[in-house]
Amino acid sequence: MDGKKINRTALFILLIVNVISTILHYSDNFVSYDKYPQPNWITPDSIYLAWIVLTTFGVVGYVLYVKDMFWAAYVCLGIYSITGLSSPGHYLYSVQHVFSGKMHLLIWTDAIAGISLLIFILRSALVLKEWRKEPKVSI
Repeated sequence: MDGKKINRTALFILLIVNVISTILHYSDNFVSYDKYPQPNWITPDSIYLAWIVLTTFGVVGYVLYVKDMFWAAYVCLGIYSITGLSSPGHYLYSVQHVFSGKMHLLIWTDAIAGISLLIFILRSALVLKEWRKEPKVSI
């Protein structure tokens, strides 16, 4: 298997892990809205809509990556990684003792998934420099 295929497969797996993780966390946040400390401007509907919008960025980012449109992919995937990276933000609104074990697990699984995706992006851009292989656009 060549490096390009390995990277695409790795990104696909990371995307699936992030989607599953965020489905579980965001669904729990939606259903148990009153148990999660968060700012007043976050509502159950905004949780649902944020998941849809951010996950769309993730899917689009994957498609762009597969099409070797790396910089656009990095931007979309970076935006998508916010779904997980922002999860520990719950801790800013309350002390940890109010969280159940399930809530801690979902928050940190989500955060680790988001960090993993961000590491993939940084590795692709800064170490592998895959963007150098981006097709030239003729005008």
